Amino acid sequence: MADNYLEKKMEEHLKGQKPTYRHKTTPSGNKPGNISFKFPPCRVFVTGGASGIGASIVSAYREAGCRVAFCDADSKKGAATAQRTGAQFHPVDVTDTDALDACLIRVIDTWGDIDIIVNNVGISRFKPLTDISIAEFDTILSTNLRPAFITARRLAIHRTSTAINAYGRIINICSTRFRQSEPGTEAYSASKGGIMSLTHSLMASFAPLGITVNAISPGWIATRDYASLTDNDHAQHPSGRVGRPEDIARMCLFLSLPDNDFINGENIIIDGGMTRKMIYDD
Repeated sequence: MADNYLEKKMEEHLKGQKPTYRHKTTPSGNKPGNISFKFPPCRVFVTGGASGIGASIVSAYREAGCRVAFCDADSKKGAATAQRTGAQFHPVDVTDTDALDACLIRVIDTWGDIDIIVNNVGISRFKPLTDISIAEFDTILSTNLRPAFITARRLAIHRTSTAINAYGRIINICSTRFRQSEPGTEAYSASKGGIMSLTHSLMASFAPLGITVNAISPGWIATRDYASLTDNDHAQHPSGRVGRPEDIARMCLFLSLPDNDFINGENIIIDGGMTRKMIYDD
Protein backbone atom coordinates (compact mmCIF):
# COMPACT_ATOMS: atom_id res chain seq x y z
CA MET A 1 0.00 0.00 0.00
CA ALA A 2 2.84 2.37 0.77
CA ASP A 3 4.40 1.78 -2.65
CA ASN A 4 1.07 2.47 -4.35
CA TYR A 5 0.75 5.74 -2.39
CA LEU A 6 4.17 6.90 -3.56
CA GLU A 7 3.36 6.02 -7.15
CA LYS A 8 0.19 8.14 -7.03
CA LYS A 9 2.07 11.09 -5.58
CA MET A 10 4.70 10.82 -8.28
CA GLU A 11 1.97 10.76 -10.95
CA GLU A 12 0.40 13.89 -9.43
CA HIS A 13 3.79 15.57 -9.43
CA LEU A 14 4.49 14.73 -13.05
CA LYS A 15 1.03 15.98 -14.09
CA GLY A 16 1.58 19.24 -12.22
CA GLN A 17 -1.16 18.50 -9.76
CA LYS A 18 -0.69 19.78 -6.23
CA PRO A 19 -2.50 18.14 -3.38
CA THR A 20 -4.76 20.39 -1.34
CA TYR A 21 -4.56 20.46 2.42
CA ARG A 22 -7.06 21.58 5.01
CA HIS A 23 -5.78 22.05 8.50
CA LYS A 24 -7.75 20.07 11.02
CA THR A 25 -7.46 22.83 13.60
CA THR A 26 -6.49 26.49 13.75
CA PRO A 27 -3.45 27.63 15.76
CA SER A 28 -5.76 28.21 18.73
CA GLY A 29 -7.11 24.67 18.49
CA ASN A 30 -10.50 25.47 16.95
CA LYS A 31 -11.97 23.69 13.96
CA PRO A 32 -11.65 25.74 10.76
CA GLY A 33 -14.49 28.22 10.54
CA ASN A 34 -15.11 28.24 14.29
CA ILE A 35 -14.06 30.78 16.88
CA SER A 36 -14.39 30.52 20.63
CA PHE A 37 -13.90 32.78 23.61
CA LYS A 38 -13.02 31.95 27.17
CA PHE A 39 -15.80 33.59 29.13
CA PRO A 40 -15.18 33.83 32.87
CA PRO A 41 -17.81 32.47 35.29
CA CYS A 42 -19.07 35.96 36.16
CA ARG A 43 -21.70 37.15 38.60
CA VAL A 44 -24.16 39.32 36.70
CA PHE A 45 -26.95 41.66 37.78
CA VAL A 46 -29.50 42.96 35.25
CA THR A 47 -32.22 45.53 35.84
CA GLY A 48 -35.48 45.06 33.96
CA GLY A 49 -34.66 41.50 33.03
CA ALA A 50 -38.12 39.96 32.92
CA SER A 51 -38.89 40.53 29.25
CA GLY A 52 -37.73 42.06 25.99
CA ILE A 53 -34.07 43.05 25.68
CA GLY A 54 -33.51 42.42 29.38
CA ALA A 55 -34.68 38.81 29.20
CA SER A 56 -32.43 38.21 26.21
CA ILE A 57 -29.47 39.60 28.15
CA VAL A 58 -30.27 37.36 31.11
CA SER A 59 -30.44 34.32 28.80
CA ALA A 60 -27.17 35.19 27.05
CA TYR A 61 -25.19 35.42 30.27
CA ARG A 62 -26.74 32.23 31.61
CA GLU A 63 -25.80 30.41 28.40
CA ALA A 64 -22.26 31.72 28.87
CA GLY A 65 -22.14 29.95 32.23
CA CYS A 66 -22.63 32.97 34.48
CA ARG A 67 -24.61 33.32 37.65
CA VAL A 68 -27.32 35.87 36.92
CA ALA A 69 -29.66 37.82 39.14
CA PHE A 70 -32.18 40.27 37.77
CA CYS A 71 -34.88 42.55 39.06
CA ASP A 72 -38.17 43.65 37.57
CA ALA A 73 -41.50 45.05 38.70
CA ASP A 74 -43.40 42.42 36.67
CA SER A 75 -43.53 39.44 39.02
CA LYS A 76 -45.32 37.14 36.60
CA LYS A 77 -42.90 37.62 33.69
CA GLY A 78 -39.95 37.70 36.07
CA ALA A 79 -40.86 34.32 37.53
CA ALA A 80 -41.28 32.87 34.03
CA THR A 81 -37.88 34.16 32.89
CA ALA A 82 -36.24 32.85 36.05
CA GLN A 83 -37.75 29.41 35.53
CA ARG A 84 -36.74 29.34 31.86
CA THR A 85 -33.15 30.51 32.38
CA GLY A 86 -32.28 29.40 35.88
CA ALA A 87 -31.50 32.99 36.87
CA GLN A 88 -32.32 34.50 40.24
CA PHE A 89 -35.33 36.84 40.20
CA HIS A 90 -35.89 39.77 42.57
CA PRO A 91 -39.29 41.49 42.32
CA VAL A 92 -38.30 45.14 42.67
CA ASP A 93 -39.74 48.43 41.48
CA VAL A 94 -36.59 50.36 40.53
CA THR A 95 -38.25 53.68 41.27
CA ASP A 96 -38.09 52.64 44.93
CA THR A 97 -34.53 53.72 45.72
CA ASP A 98 -34.26 51.84 49.00
CA ALA A 99 -35.66 48.63 47.53
CA LEU A 100 -33.24 48.63 44.61
CA ASP A 101 -30.25 49.38 46.82
CA ALA A 102 -31.29 46.67 49.27
CA CYS A 103 -31.57 44.21 46.37
CA LEU A 104 -27.99 44.95 45.32
CA ILE A 105 -26.80 44.50 48.89
CA ARG A 106 -28.54 41.10 49.14
CA VAL A 107 -26.98 39.87 45.91
CA ILE A 108 -23.51 41.06 46.97
CA ASP A 109 -23.87 39.47 50.39
CA THR A 110 -24.94 36.17 48.79
CA TRP A 111 -22.29 36.05 46.07
CA GLY A 112 -19.52 38.05 47.71
CA ASP A 113 -19.38 40.46 44.75
CA ILE A 114 -20.95 41.43 41.43
CA ASP A 115 -18.74 41.35 38.34
CA ILE A 116 -21.12 42.77 35.72
CA ILE A 117 -24.05 45.15 36.02
CA VAL A 118 -26.32 45.74 33.03
CA ASN A 119 -28.59 48.72 33.59
CA ASN A 120 -31.31 47.83 31.14
CA VAL A 121 -34.58 48.90 32.73
CA GLY A 122 -36.50 51.53 30.82
CA ILE A 123 -39.97 52.77 29.97
CA SER A 124 -41.26 55.22 27.39
CA ARG A 125 -44.30 57.48 27.36
CA PHE A 126 -44.53 59.60 24.26
CA LYS A 127 -46.98 62.47 24.73
CA PRO A 128 -47.30 66.00 23.42
CA LEU A 129 -45.36 68.43 25.56
CA THR A 130 -48.56 70.15 26.60
CA ASP A 131 -50.08 66.87 27.83
CA ILE A 132 -47.31 65.18 29.75
CA SER A 133 -47.28 66.02 33.45
CA ILE A 134 -44.27 66.89 35.55
CA ALA A 135 -44.96 63.78 37.63
CA GLU A 136 -44.80 61.62 34.48
CA PHE A 137 -41.53 63.28 33.47
CA ASP A 138 -40.10 62.49 36.91
CA THR A 139 -41.31 58.88 36.67
CA ILE A 140 -39.45 58.37 33.39
CA LEU A 141 -36.22 59.72 34.86
CA SER A 142 -36.58 57.76 38.10
CA THR A 143 -37.09 54.57 36.05
CA ASN A 144 -34.62 55.01 33.21
CA LEU A 145 -31.81 57.10 34.69
CA ARG A 146 -31.63 57.05 38.47
CA PRO A 147 -31.34 53.23 38.84
CA ALA A 148 -28.10 53.27 36.83
CA PHE A 149 -26.64 55.64 39.39
CA ILE A 150 -27.92 53.57 42.32
CA THR A 151 -26.45 50.28 41.08
CA ALA A 152 -23.11 51.88 40.15
CA ARG A 153 -22.87 53.65 43.50
CA ARG A 154 -23.49 50.42 45.43
CA LEU A 155 -20.84 48.55 43.42
CA ALA A 156 -18.36 51.38 43.99
CA ILE A 157 -18.99 51.33 47.72
CA HIS A 158 -18.47 47.59 47.85
CA ARG A 159 -15.36 47.49 45.68
CA THR A 160 -13.75 50.43 47.48
CA SER A 161 -14.20 48.72 50.83
CA THR A 162 -13.00 45.27 49.75
CA ALA A 163 -10.59 45.69 46.80
CA ILE A 164 -10.80 41.94 46.15
CA ASN A 165 -11.57 42.01 42.43
CA ALA A 166 -9.68 43.66 39.58
CA TYR A 167 -12.32 42.87 36.95
CA GLY A 168 -15.65 44.58 36.42
CA ARG A 169 -18.09 45.80 33.81
CA ILE A 170 -20.99 48.23 33.86
CA ILE A 171 -23.10 48.32 30.70
CA ASN A 172 -25.83 50.94 30.41
CA ILE A 173 -28.57 50.47 27.84
CA CYS A 174 -29.05 53.86 26.22
CA SER A 175 -30.94 54.61 22.99
CA THR A 176 -30.39 56.27 19.63
CA ARG A 177 -32.91 58.82 20.91
CA PHE A 178 -30.23 60.32 23.12
CA ARG A 179 -29.31 62.40 20.07
CA GLN A 180 -32.35 62.04 17.80
CA SER A 181 -35.84 63.19 18.65
CA GLU A 182 -39.42 63.40 17.52
CA PRO A 183 -42.14 65.59 19.00
CA GLY A 184 -43.39 64.41 22.36
CA THR A 185 -40.29 62.45 23.42
CA GLU A 186 -38.83 64.95 25.90
CA ALA A 187 -38.89 62.72 28.99
CA TYR A 188 -37.50 59.62 27.29
CA SER A 189 -34.84 61.53 25.37
CA ALA A 190 -33.75 63.36 28.53
CA SER A 191 -33.43 60.08 30.41
CA LYS A 192 -31.31 58.51 27.69
CA GLY A 193 -29.18 61.63 27.31
CA GLY A 194 -28.55 61.36 31.02
CA ILE A 195 -27.53 57.72 30.62
CA MET A 196 -24.98 58.72 28.00
CA SER A 197 -23.46 61.46 30.18
CA LEU A 198 -23.55 59.24 33.25
CA THR A 199 -21.67 56.54 31.35
CA HIS A 200 -18.53 58.56 30.64
CA SER A 201 -18.66 60.15 34.09
CA LEU A 202 -18.78 56.73 35.75
CA MET A 203 -15.96 55.59 33.48
CA ALA A 204 -13.68 58.21 35.05
CA SER A 205 -14.75 57.38 38.60
CA PHE A 206 -14.39 53.61 38.18
CA ALA A 207 -11.02 53.71 36.42
CA PRO A 208 -8.98 53.21 39.62
CA LEU A 209 -11.06 50.10 40.38
CA GLY A 210 -10.42 48.45 37.00
CA ILE A 211 -14.10 48.54 36.05
CA THR A 212 -15.04 49.66 32.55
CA VAL A 213 -18.28 51.52 31.88
CA ASN A 214 -19.88 51.57 28.45
CA ALA A 215 -23.26 52.20 26.88
CA ILE A 216 -25.18 50.47 24.12
CA SER A 217 -27.71 52.47 22.10
CA PRO A 218 -30.26 50.24 20.38
CA GLY A 219 -32.28 51.45 17.44
CA TRP A 220 -35.50 49.70 16.49
CA ILE A 221 -35.44 46.41 18.37
CA ALA A 222 -38.62 44.38 17.98
CA THR A 223 -39.23 42.59 21.27
CA ARG A 224 -42.38 40.78 20.13
CA ASP A 225 -44.35 39.85 17.01
CA TYR A 226 -41.27 39.91 14.78
CA ALA A 227 -43.09 37.92 12.12
CA SER A 228 -45.72 40.64 11.82
CA LEU A 229 -43.20 43.26 10.64
CA THR A 230 -43.60 44.38 7.04
CA ASP A 231 -41.09 44.28 4.21
CA ASN A 232 -40.89 48.08 4.42
CA ASP A 233 -40.06 47.86 8.13
CA HIS A 234 -37.03 45.74 7.31
CA ALA A 235 -36.05 47.41 4.03
CA GLN A 236 -35.65 50.87 5.54
CA HIS A 237 -32.66 49.58 7.50
CA PRO A 238 -29.34 49.46 5.61
CA SER A 239 -28.79 46.06 7.22
CA GLY A 240 -32.05 44.87 5.69
CA ARG A 241 -33.89 43.96 8.87
CA VAL A 242 -35.32 45.24 12.12
CA GLY A 243 -33.21 44.44 15.17
CA ARG A 244 -33.78 41.63 17.65
CA PRO A 245 -33.06 41.57 21.41
CA GLU A 246 -30.25 39.10 20.75
CA ASP A 247 -28.37 41.80 18.82
CA ILE A 248 -28.03 43.76 22.06
CA ALA A 249 -27.31 40.73 24.23
CA ARG A 250 -24.38 39.69 22.05
CA MET A 251 -22.80 43.11 22.43
CA CYS A 252 -23.15 42.85 26.21
CA LEU A 253 -21.20 39.60 26.11
CA PHE A 254 -18.56 41.13 23.85
CA LEU A 255 -18.02 44.10 26.17
CA SER A 256 -17.79 41.70 29.11
CA LEU A 257 -14.85 39.71 27.73
CA PRO A 258 -11.82 40.33 29.97
CA ASP A 259 -9.58 41.21 27.03
CA ASN A 260 -11.94 44.01 25.95
CA ASP A 261 -10.98 46.35 28.77
CA PHE A 262 -9.64 48.94 26.30
CA ILE A 263 -13.22 49.76 25.28
CA ASN A 264 -14.17 52.26 27.95
CA GLY A 265 -16.52 55.21 28.23
CA GLU A 266 -17.99 54.46 24.81
CA ASN A 267 -21.48 54.36 23.38
CA ILE A 268 -21.99 51.62 20.80
CA ILE A 269 -24.93 52.18 18.45
CA ILE A 270 -26.70 49.05 17.22
CA ASP A 271 -29.40 50.16 14.80
CA GLY A 272 -28.82 48.47 11.46
CA GLY A 273 -27.20 51.64 10.13
CA MET A 274 -30.27 53.87 10.49
CA THR A 275 -28.55 56.78 12.24
CA ARG A 276 -25.96 56.91 9.44
CA LYS A 277 -28.59 56.95 6.71
CA MET A 278 -29.26 60.29 5.01
CA ILE A 279 -32.99 60.77 4.60
CA TYR A 280 -34.79 63.62 2.83
CA ASP A 281 -38.50 64.03 2.25
CA ASP A 282 -39.54 63.85 -1.39
